[in-house]
Amino acid sequence: MLPIERLQKSNTIENLWIYVLSLLKKASKEHPIYAWEIPKLVEKEFGFKPGKITPYRVLYRLEKTGFVKSQMEERKRVYKITEKGVKEFEKAKEFYQKIFNKLK
Repeated sequence: MLPIERLQKSNTIENLWIYVLSLLKKASKEHPIYAWEIPKLVEKEFGFKPGKITPYRVLYRLEKTGFVKSQMEERKRVYKITEKGVKEFEKAKEFYQKIFNKLK
């Protein structure tokens, strides 16, 4: 595997939580996000395709640690980002921005 391929993998598939939080942060109250939508949204918004099971595992971990919350709506579970999740997402953005600025 080439260095750029390793970099891309470690910053996309292996850190899917950043993309999930980003999608949940952008989601409106009128259109909450269902778990099954996440792979399609990630591919559309960010240009890579996560595994079929991975988004569910990521959502479970994010909910367990308080970064997202879920509720049942019309027999379907919807996910929303919490304030703790917003803060964690902002920290991730700052981290990437610092690295990007140092690489210039």
